[in-house]
Amino acid sequence: MKILVSDPIVEEGIQSLYGYAQVDIKTNLEPGQLKAIIGDYDALIVRSQTQVSADIIESGEKLKVIGRAGVGIDNIDVDAATRKGIVVVNAPTGNTVSAAEHAIALMLALARNVPQANSRLKSGKWQRGELVGTELRNKTLGIIGIGNVGSEVAKRAQAFEMHVIAHDPFVSADYAHHLKVDLVSLEQLLREADFISLHVPLTAATKRLIGPKELAKVKPQVRIINCARGGLVDEKAVVTAIEQGKIAGAAFDVFSKEPITESPLFKEDKIIVTPHLGASTVEAQTNVARDVAEQILAVLQGQFSKYAVNAPYISSELIPFIKVASTVGSLASQLVEGQIGSIHVRYCGEPTNYDCNPIGTAIISGLLQQASEERINLVNVGFIATQRGLKVSEEKQTTCQNYSNLLTLEINTSMGTIIISGTVRDNETHIVQVNDFWMDIVPTGGYFLFCDHLDRPGLVGAIGNITGKADINISSMHLSRLKLRGQALMILALDEPLAEEQLQEILSLPGIYTAKTVKL
Repeated sequence: MKILVSDPIVEEGIQSLYGYAQVDIKTNLEPGQLKAIIGDYDALIVRSQTQVSADIIESGEKLKVIGRAGVGIDNIDVDAATRKGIVVVNAPTGNTVSAAEHAIALMLALARNVPQANSRLKSGKWQRGELVGTELRNKTLGIIGIGNVGSEVAKRAQAFEMHVIAHDPFVSADYAHHLKVDLVSLEQLLREADFISLHVPLTAATKRLIGPKELAKVKPQVRIINCARGGLVDEKAVVTAIEQGKIAGAAFDVFSKEPITESPLFKEDKIIVTPHLGASTVEAQTNVARDVAEQILAVLQGQFSKYAVNAPYISSELIPFIKVASTVGSLASQLVEGQIGSIHVRYCGEPTNYDCNPIGTAIISGLLQQASEERINLVNVGFIATQRGLKVSEEKQTTCQNYSNLLTLEINTSMGTIIISGTVRDNETHIVQVNDFWMDIVPTGGYFLFCDHLDRPGLVGAIGNITGKADINISSMHLSRLKLRGQALMILALDEPLAEEQLQEILSLPGIYTAKTVKL
């Protein structure tokens, strides 16, 4: 066996590989150089520098596994690797403690004005009166996302005698109770927190999660820490809020564009910045190298890898059902409200002729992908669900009424139950049920407006008037109602997403209960 390490990796972390294979360390390779030699290797280990493109993967005639020493996999063409039967693994937990400790460090620095005090004293100014800080004890820390890193931040904050609240719909109440954390809505977290720390992935749903509207709801003494992903916080809005005295301070370890050396954030004394140092500890670098080495060895020895990024090979017969399952899960994640309690998956008709595990995995992956940076697959789905305290049950029915196949996801939450069903027809995905409403929607990769409303004359025209004024075209419309002039569901396919302003205008219409834009 031959293993190529093409980015700098801590030597201590990959010691276990030397006794099993020939390990060649060749860094700073140009794409052409890597392509020329990759055919000789059974495994490739990279960090963020090496771009593992489709043509490099195609040239890896012997490649069985590609390892990323870290969390992100943006530099690896995972789809190309999957098509070629190459397993991609990463190390999503190796830097967890380091990232959590950095968030705590920034919180303490914000509370006690440490960078400002250091800078002024070194410049010859002995100033104390202007640098009075605040204690962490008895303060409320609001954590957005209590996955791997967020949960570690919670544990450390409790050692400072802080009251910890959290917003994360994708963990169970039992899991939060075990952490001694109170689960709350985002609205409540914004109102009550003295410190806010973000620990969620950057997705369409979380982009600019903290913006002008959210900053208008917080305490004036709140301090915000982002050690997760750039883009979660509207940086310009934070600067404006500090200038206007609406928040007390902020700390950023990540930015919407990186690397960055000029930003309005850098000019504000009440904002602390560090250059993406969350995982930059000796221990974290060793841990991720050791973790990825263990995954590489597992794959080369024919064993399962807990942190495999791509799923095992899926037969062509299952692919249409996988697509429906992923879409059902994704739609549910965008419509679900409240804290998830239990998840039930029902397979009806044709899918029961096959191994349903990959289909169930696709449903849970679609549901949780908004909340987890880890790619969820057949290998790790049980581990991730258990880690978040989620209870998943399954049911098979060999026949189903009106459809040859039907996949149904039922989620019980603190605010009720949501049901989504999908089917395959002519090799195409169709969403056919949302709660009590039956319809037929073909996902287009575009935007859909879902409105729960009271069936009444003129409502369709009123919504059309709002989208028309916004210059947003409606490409199709679906209506379903339980009874004449009773509760109904309207689904509009849009060429562009609605802005918050238009959503609020729609919600203000008489008879509108909910209005959400989703991407399908």
